[in-house]
Formats: sequence, C-alpha cells, structure tokens
Amino acid sequence: MTLRVAITRVMPDAERTAARVKALGAEPIIAPLLTIIPCGYDTSVGGAQALIFTSSNGVRAFPAVRDARHLIVLAVGDATAEAARTAGFRDVRSADGDVASLAALTLRDLHPNAGKLIHIGGEHLAGDLSGQLQTAGFSVERRVAYSAQPAHVLPAPLTEKLDIVLFHSARAAETFIALGAPHAAEMTAGCLSAAVADAAAATAWKRIIVAPAPREDALLTATLRG
Repeated sequence: MTLRVAITRVMPDAERTAARVKALGAEPIIAPLLTIIPCGYDTSVGGAQALIFTSSNGVRAFPAVRDARHLIVLAVGDATAEAARTAGFRDVRSADGDVASLAALTLRDLHPNAGKLIHIGGEHLAGDLSGQLQTAGFSVERRVAYSAQPAHVLPAPLTEKLDIVLFHSARAAETFIALGAPHAAEMTAGCLSAAVADAAAATAWKRIIVAPAPREDALLTATLRG
C-alpha cells in the first residue's frame, strides 16, 4: 500500500519536498500549516562582512542582492544555500545542519574584527545564534524579514487519517496540535530535529521519528525507508 505523506512546510518549499517524497514511492499531500508574510526591514549591508540566512524564506525575502553579492553568505543548510546561489550570491557556504553547525561554520570561516554579521530571518527563531556569536566577539545585527503565520483552520487533508505527517519546524508541529491534531494517535510524526519532535510530543502519536541529522534527506530516509 502506498504511504500517504502530509507535507506541512510552507510553499514553495513544500513542492520540492513533495517531489522527493514521490520519488521515494509515497504519495505526497501538500498541507501547509504556516504562511510566510514579508516584513519591511532595513536591507542595507554597509560595514558587513557576511550575511547569515537560517532559511530559504529569508533569502527570498531579501531584495537587495545586487548590493550584497560581494558578501560571504552563510546558510544553515544546503537548501538555503541553493536558494542563495539562485538569488545571485557568489560566495555561499552551507553549514549542512542546524544553528549549532551554523555557529561552528561562522567561527571557523570568519573573524570578529572583519566586520559585522547581518542575520536575516523570521520573527521566530530556533536557538540563539546571535547570542553564541556575540559571546565569541562578533557584532551581529538581526533583521526580521518575515513572519510565519500559523493556520487558523487545518488544511482539509490533515483532518483525515494519513500515514505520516512531516514537520520541518516546531511551529508547524505546534500549530497542528493547537488545531486539534486529529488522528495523531494513528499516524507517524516525522520530525526534522529533536526540537521539532519535542513540540510534536505534546500530543500522542502512533510513532515519532526524528531525523538522525537536521536535513531533509535524512528525514525522508528515516520516515520512508526506516
């Protein structure tokens, strides 16, 4: 029987995930639980040595690429790095992981005295990247480029009993639970990280699977081939 897999992440990233789920022989069902709302913010980059992006949403919400192509870009993972290269940035480096690996990449590749860092992200962040880098002597400016607004009503597919519900963020898991989490006890929650799994664990599931690394390939392998 073909597994029915709900993808709760935002568009257009959900479409890429759906293609990967389908390639693994499962039926992808796109059911976003969050909507990205761009914010007006300061896009100047004077005095910066690098831009930091913790999601591809941040890259898409940055309109001043022409003035910032010369800067180093540090991306939390490969998908965000790919978005940055597509946008036109020239020197893009992927941490291939989470906030901890992004902090480690920054400490390895950059120097506090070479200029400030500009972190472009959403209103809600996982971890304290700025705090870690400031402790190491970096000057970090955080720019809020967008907010991820939770759904007020469950997308219709999530009211049905499916096989797997994929969560790429704790906010998506929290939103599903806040909206009643129907059939959760009969389904598997596939979680990108331990922090996402902690959020999902606020309700009872048939099973919670945590990706062995905070990457989508690891998540899909664990949930669809584990």
